[in-house]
Amino acid sequence: MNCTQIKFSDRHSDIDLYQLQELFNISAFWAEGRSIEDLGIAVTNSEPVISLWDDTKLIGFARATSDGIYRATIWDVVIHPDYQGTGLGSKLVETVLSHPRMKWVERVYLMTTHQQGFYKKIGFTSNTTTTMVLHNQSKQLVSLSVAELQFQE
Repeated sequence: MNCTQIKFSDRHSDIDLYQLQELFNISAFWAEGRSIEDLGIAVTNSEPVISLWDDTKLIGFARATSDGIYRATIWDVVIHPDYQGTGLGSKLVETVLSHPRMKWVERVYLMTTHQQGFYKKIGFTSNTTTTMVLHNQSKQLVSLSVAELQFQE
């Protein structure tokens, strides 16, 4: 690994969705099989989006969503296996946190399955009191029209 070729980018336009899909497939069991279309939607609706490059090869990625002041969530932090253990993962998360859209946010959340120790080294703490999930049921339910959602007077 030649560190002079390593660079970070916060430009959405730099993301090669095919390389991102490949990076997820080889580096993240939780993101295997994501479609190009869905990745495009996720990238478009996230800010910041940080990519990490070794010359023209995508080797790292992370994104966040935020209201810019109260809450943010970091998503999809991934480093290519050949670059893990080099400190680039920590630098990637720190780059997300220092982005202007994130640096004043009161609370930053993330979800992780097996990497609690990694995130604790960066300063995250366990949070057992606020995590809940609602699985989207739109694929299972018939969509309600706007008229059906209006309140009766």
